[in-house]
Amino acid sequence: MSYVPPHLRNSNSNGGDHLSSKSRISSSVEKPSNGYSSSARRSSVNYSLPKTVTVPDPVSPKWKPSERVLRLKSEQIEEIRLRLNVDVNVVPGSCPAPSPIESFPDMCLHPSIMKDIEKHGYTAPTSIQAQAMPVALSGRDLLGCAETGSGKTAAFSIPMIQHCLAQQPLQRGDGPLALVLAPTRELAQQIEKEVTAFSMSLDSFKTAIVVGGTNISEQRSELRAGVHIVVATPGRLIDHLQQGNTSLCRIGFVVLDEADRMLDMGFEPQIREVMRNLPGKHQTLLFSATMPAEIEALTQDYLTNPVRIKVGKVSSPTANVSQILEKLPENDKIDRLLDLLVEEAAQAERSGHPFPLTIVFVERKTKCDEVAEALTQQGLLATALHGGRSQNEREAALRDFRHGPIDILVATDVASRGLDVTGVAHIINLDLPKTMEDYVHRIGRTGRAGSTGQATSFYTDRDMYLVAQIRRAIADIGSGNDVTIAMGKTARKKEREAAAAQKEAMSALSKLSLVGSTVNVEDKYKHMISPAMIKKEGAADDAWDD
Repeated sequence: MSYVPPHLRNSNSNGGDHLSSKSRISSSVEKPSNGYSSSARRSSVNYSLPKTVTVPDPVSPKWKPSERVLRLKSEQIEEIRLRLNVDVNVVPGSCPAPSPIESFPDMCLHPSIMKDIEKHGYTAPTSIQAQAMPVALSGRDLLGCAETGSGKTAAFSIPMIQHCLAQQPLQRGDGPLALVLAPTRELAQQIEKEVTAFSMSLDSFKTAIVVGGTNISEQRSELRAGVHIVVATPGRLIDHLQQGNTSLCRIGFVVLDEADRMLDMGFEPQIREVMRNLPGKHQTLLFSATMPAEIEALTQDYLTNPVRIKVGKVSSPTANVSQILEKLPENDKIDRLLDLLVEEAAQAERSGHPFPLTIVFVERKTKCDEVAEALTQQGLLATALHGGRSQNEREAALRDFRHGPIDILVATDVASRGLDVTGVAHIINLDLPKTMEDYVHRIGRTGRAGSTGQATSFYTDRDMYLVAQIRRAIADIGSGNDVTIAMGKTARKKEREAAAAQKEAMSALSKLSLVGSTVNVEDKYKHMISPAMIKKEGAADDAWDD
């Protein structure tokens, strides 16, 4: 199925008529999927340059680690992985994965990259970096799964820059040498910042960030002038490709970051459109903090004999975050939040310490503003972050939270992934999310890079399904045993089944009350027949729209 952006769609069966004459169109019969129309004829757009333009093939950099690493025996390699809490698997019959490397000098990187690593303050690789970077540097495809805050961005950024340095020089109009796809503007900005930090010492090395909510004409000019690396959200990248502003023909290194979130947000058609238009020779890295079944489908389709790396316990709350669950009536949540944060402010003042950086997660944008205003009226320094604010307002909110004077960020799930702020001490879920994956990512904003943090979650009867999962995960952390938590479509299916069961029980109780039944309903079930507790559809926050 070929993705066509809204401005190029029409109601005619021959959808290709409105595509640029520079694009090569071919038609094929496909089954309708993903909510697209059931028209039998579909166009498949090729985003390559015209046939008259020749571009060099991607070069696979020749790389090898230090002699010390090459001399490691298999039992020593396993001992290092055990110490790093890294689990590595390869496809049967393929070459063993490269050894993990516990020092940057042993990775034999480009001198300019090493200079920027030192300038960036990195002294030793994290667990995911120690194992993923050698795999990426060796040219292998990679499926990486690790907790949030584990250093995944640097794990792919540094090898990506090294890859670009090995390629033939860029010519105007070539298109980028490497591509990173991310689900949100905030995460894309975080990645681009990291890539820039590790390429500062390189002359004429250019990166571009291609996301919605910003000036598309400036992005167009930047892309046409030529960049080495593009960090993009899928929708905006497709727009630029359809408009002929850039090309995929020189991409030799592609990263799908937070791929589970991109699938959850409905970006699968765009991801597949990009992936099937890449050159035949390219390297693919897929990173995620959770691993639902949908990721396996992408892996099977687009990764070749990938090295699978898992660091720590995936899809569970981290052990270095203290978690508190507190049941409250819906109407009491904001008052309880105010009491909690005012008391924290008083304790900080008494001890002479600054107020701990805190993120408060809420479900809806309107509530986000309401809570931020209530906190400000109590004399607390708070601001709101959600998709209803302009890009400049969102960047200002993040800047004030990172560097002062703001201590409390009230946010929708737009901040749950990719937001890396040093020193966040407390996460408060005023409203719990719908899935365990989102809970994991929310509390992953604290307790990062080995530090400790606290997560406080308020819940009501409607949240009991997720609360049971959280309690199970907390118990699992304490016991050290593995646990399987429903993820992706499986989790959402179970939630729908639970909601249907609750609706059925509600209907049965309502019928009993209509016929004058004298059945006594226990207090804990009374919410099931209260119209105020029936959640309407469409209440989910739409702040993800790019």
